Amino acid sequence: MPADREKQLAYSDLQPKMHAEAGRRTKAQKIIRVLQHYLGRADLFGLTVLDLGCSTGFISDELAAVGGHVVGVDIDESGLSAASTRFGGTISFLCADGSALPFPDGSVDVIVFNQIYEHVVDPDAVMGEIRRVLAPAGVVYLGLGNRLQVIEPHHKLPLLSWLPAGLADRYMKAAGKGERYYERFRTKPGLRKLCAGLNLWDYTYTVLCQPERFAADDMVPSRLSDAPPLLWKAVAPVIPTFIWLGTKGGIQPAGGPTRYPPTRVRL
Repeated sequence: MPADREKQLAYSDLQPKMHAEAGRRTKAQKIIRVLQHYLGRADLFGLTVLDLGCSTGFISDELAAVGGHVVGVDIDESGLSAASTRFGGTISFLCADGSALPFPDGSVDVIVFNQIYEHVVDPDAVMGEIRRVLAPAGVVYLGLGNRLQVIEPHHKLPLLSWLPAGLADRYMKAAGKGERYYERFRTKPGLRKLCAGLNLWDYTYTVLCQPERFAADDMVPSRLSDAPPLLWKAVAPVIPTFIWLGTKGGIQPAGGPTRYPPTRVRL
């Protein structure tokens, strides 16, 4: 990582989509349905849920609506202020760095870490904290962007995330998108390394093959909603996002049959 890569302390001010309520709630429903399938239950009652990188709090609110005792954590003070104003009556929001989480070892049942790692200065340290605070029978939802995605999602530039930092900066300037490219994505092998120490279940193709069941309209165009699993496997190297569920133990998905069953991620 570049030595001068500073923390994004006001990300919600940089990205208006963090305030786009409908889109954030749609993403939350996908997360919830994947968790419901993995846990084999319809709710999160009795579970402590950490929404890590909660920003404006819409996903936290959806997690609370299905019974979770939710704590939202972020360094985005502007986003946290908006979240606390709207949802602070039912959800606790903390300004804390993901590399030093204010929770005891093994105390969190469910962790949501969705589309965050590329914004973090030291994602390996954050993952170390996730492993530390995750309960022995807990689960972490990991929405992990793929460096080899064709269109970079934040700046909408083809192949931007493929480039080394210096070239990516020049590409950003030439396209009129800013002075530098901040985000740092990893390839699938790099993500497996990032998640070392967890037992991982890959829900990517499970979700893509049944987008309606898993509320994945944001991932699958309607014309591809009935696409065969072979199509998704064929484009696997450039799939924008991997959806993995991580645990400390040998807990397996408890939900019913799916068109494409979740599979183990081999580290």
